[in-house]
Amino acid sequence: MGGNLSAVVAVVALVSALAAALWAVLRLRARRGIATATQRATYDVLHTAGLAAEPLRTGLSAVSAAKAVRHLRALVGAAGLALLDRTELLALDGRGGHHADQFRAAAGRAVTANRSTVLRESELRCDRVDCPVRGAVVAPLAGPDGWPVGALVAVADDQPAPGLVQATLETAHWAGTQLALAELDSSRERLARAEVRALRAQISPHFIYNALTAIASFVRTDPERARELILEFAEFTRYSFRAHGEFTTLAEELRSIDRYLTIERARFGDRLQVHLLIAPEVLPVSLPFLCLQPLVENAVRHGLSRKPGTGTIRIEARDAGAECHLTVEDDGVGMDPAVLVSEPADVADDAGQHVGLSNVDERLRSAFGDQFGLVVETGLGSGTKVSMRVPKFHPGVRAGS
Repeated sequence: MGGNLSAVVAVVALVSALAAALWAVLRLRARRGIATATQRATYDVLHTAGLAAEPLRTGLSAVSAAKAVRHLRALVGAAGLALLDRTELLALDGRGGHHADQFRAAAGRAVTANRSTVLRESELRCDRVDCPVRGAVVAPLAGPDGWPVGALVAVADDQPAPGLVQATLETAHWAGTQLALAELDSSRERLARAEVRALRAQISPHFIYNALTAIASFVRTDPERARELILEFAEFTRYSFRAHGEFTTLAEELRSIDRYLTIERARFGDRLQVHLLIAPEVLPVSLPFLCLQPLVENAVRHGLSRKPGTGTIRIEARDAGAECHLTVEDDGVGMDPAVLVSEPADVADDAGQHVGLSNVDERLRSAFGDQFGLVVETGLGSGTKVSMRVPKFHPGVRAGS
């Protein structure tokens, strides 16, 4: 009897221990972050919004609308959803395709008046006896200037409820913001291309004149050298005036710099000394086109050409973990630091004291962020050192893009 009692007590103790262990595991799992229903809903909304934002950030077109419309419909919670520009239905997901003409007309009115509207069943009549459409909410999509560039139409299978109306208006406002950001991105790209064109125009007249003068000096005395320099000049100009790609690789930029320095050494002779220290692992790094080359030209043109005797340029590219650190340094005449903070108009009047520096700085910051601008150390009679940091990998930055 005593043995049976002991066995029962042992079983009860074991069951109690297992129950306590199970409770502890469940409590630990709860603490580890099993998401609540609210958290899961928040995640789902943010995830869906992110999927819709990606195509919208390319602008409003048939392609972007087709990619975004399904996700926008999920955000609104409508039976169907259509995206339209000022005149055409670009994409539709879910119900209501046979009402396309009516949606197009209603969207046109909403865009013209820049006002949202609710369509009742009486305004969406059709010949189909089984038509599930009972109403729609039409909301204009505002562009960068605040005026509509299109419209969003949420289709309802019942009388449009206030919740659907509000969801449609908020989603249209959010989608319009993404389209405005797309226009901003496009404007930045156009500005970057214009800045590169301006930089080419700023650099080329000086260099072309000097290069042709140097080549001409060898035509009679050393025709083979003149021929080699012409080929280097041709390759240099081909790279500098290429029509595609906002970005290039460090290797390509250095090749162009080598051609530039080959021509300049023909002009300066032994007066121009160049030292390179390049880490091979950073050669594939992408950076803005004509980003390093203007710094080298600036060093030659303003640092060394005005210095009597021999001048030295040091070009360094170091591997710094997630970044590549680039430096162009000369032991030339230097410049007044006050010139670096002058207005562009003042700089232009100062004989091009630092050609291209502000241009390069702005394009670096535009591509990688404000923390990636140029750092310039200089002083009259002290030479100039220009440094930059370039991330090895950055979203949207790739050579040839």
